[in-house]
Amino acid sequence: MKVAKPIYNITPFTLLDYPDKTACIFWFAGCNMRCVYCYNPNIVLEKGKLTIDQAINFIEKRKGLLDAVVLSGGECTGYKGIINLAEKIKKHNMLVKIDTNGSRPDVIEKLINKNCIDYVALDLKGLDDTFLKITKSKLNKKFDETLKILINSKIPFEIRTTFHSDLLSVNEIEEMAEYIYQIGYRGTYYLQNYLANTPTLGKIKNESLKLKREDLKVENMNIVIRN
Repeated sequence: MKVAKPIYNITPFTLLDYPDKTACIFWFAGCNMRCVYCYNPNIVLEKGKLTIDQAINFIEKRKGLLDAVVLSGGECTGYKGIINLAEKIKKHNMLVKIDTNGSRPDVIEKLINKNCIDYVALDLKGLDDTFLKITKSKLNKKFDETLKILINSKIPFEIRTTFHSDLLSVNEIEEMAEYIYQIGYRGTYYLQNYLANTPTLGKIKNESLKLKREDLKVENMNIVIRN
C-alpha cells in the first residue's frame, strides 16, 4: 500500500517562527489559495515528500532541543489528519503552532476544542475584491469565521499581512486594521513588506514601496512592521 506523503519539507530549527521558543517547521504541500506573492510555489503546487511517521521520528530525535512544532505550508489545515498529528506532537510534550490562511474554521475549532494547539498565526490577505485579486479565491468569509473563533477562544494568536504596493494601498491597510478591530481583535497587527528574493506563485513586480509605521494613521491598535 502506498504511504501518503503530505509534508513537503522540514525546517529543522528556527528561533523566528514561534515567539520565544525553539521550533521546527513542517511544511505541508498544497493550498486552497493561489496568492500571487507566495514565495513557496513549490510547496503549493508540488506533492509532499515526507510521511507523518517520518515527521514524528524527526521530533523524537530532537527531544530536549525543541520547544515547539510549527505546522505551515501551503495550508496545513487542508491535511485531513492534522488533528491526529497535533495530538501526537502534544504527547511528545511539545507546543503546536498553526500558520493558516483562515480558510478552514471547522478545523481550527476542532483543534482548539481538543486542546492540541497553543498558538496561531492568521494571515489576512485583504478585504473583499482585494482578497480575491490576491488569493484567486472567495474564502474571505471563512477567514471571518476563523477570526471570530480565535477571538472567542483562549488561544494566543496574531494576525499578519504581507504588503506589496501594487496589491494593497496604505488606505487599505488602515481599513484592514479597522476591520479586525471592529470584529474584536485586540492583539498586535503584524505587517511584513514584500521582499523580492525568491520566485513567486504569480506574476508580480519585484519592486514594492516599503511601508513604514508612520505611514499609517491607526491609533487604536498596536501595529508592528517586521522588516
